[in-house]
Amino acid sequence: MARDKEQAQRQHMRFTVLGPVRAWRSEQQLSTGSPQQRALLAALLLRGGRTATAPELIDALWGDDPPDAAVAALRTYASRLRKAFGPDSEVLASESGGYAIRIGLGALDIDVVEQLAAEAEKAQHSGDRSRARELFGQALDLWDGEPLAGVPGPYAETQRVRLTERHLSLVEARLDLDLELGHHAEAVSELTALTAAHPLRERLRELLMLALYRSGRQAEALAVYADTRRLLAEELGVDPC
Repeated sequence: MARDKEQAQRQHMRFTVLGPVRAWRSEQQLSTGSPQQRALLAALLLRGGRTATAPELIDALWGDDPPDAAVAALRTYASRLRKAFGPDSEVLASESGGYAIRIGLGALDIDVVEQLAAEAEKAQHSGDRSRARELFGQALDLWDGEPLAGVPGPYAETQRVRLTERHLSLVEARLDLDLELGHHAEAVSELTALTAAHPLRERLRELLMLALYRSGRQAEALAVYADTRRLLAEELGVDPC
């Protein structure tokens, strides 16, 4: 009975990191506190339920310049998060001098994204491109701006880069399917904006050239290739792959 109660509590708690770090109990948004407190919450959420020691968390939040009272600050942040979680306070566990967050399947947005992406890849491999495209779209809809928005610390910065890269890879996968499904003209405008924002990302430029070519805009596709070749030579000293 106790285990069933604990599982039910975990299932109605949910969290987001693909944008601001937020927490909900059912439909009620909970306070996640100060930026440093949200940094602690994010560091624990992204460990997949594994315990993080106090030294690991201090390094995640402050890097090489922690405050003298860093351990006490961690305890304060953890206490405040438990208070915010209310009847679900045991979601944040203290173990072996560290902390862990234990939540149910599907309670963290990035985990849902990875589940949807896996389903999309499976559908794509089975030849159901429309279903794969739909699933990639559902995964991308879970992004709400910059990952870990406003969260300080070296760990958050590293994860922000990782999550941004993951977002781009999913966008590329979805756009690839758009082209396979014949939506060439619709993809051109999105790809034009993306290549402007990420000029050295070859896959986006490859997709843009393909979208232009299949839209009957061969000269523009060749112009993108020429621009890509020039840019890569100037910036990286390499030719397009």
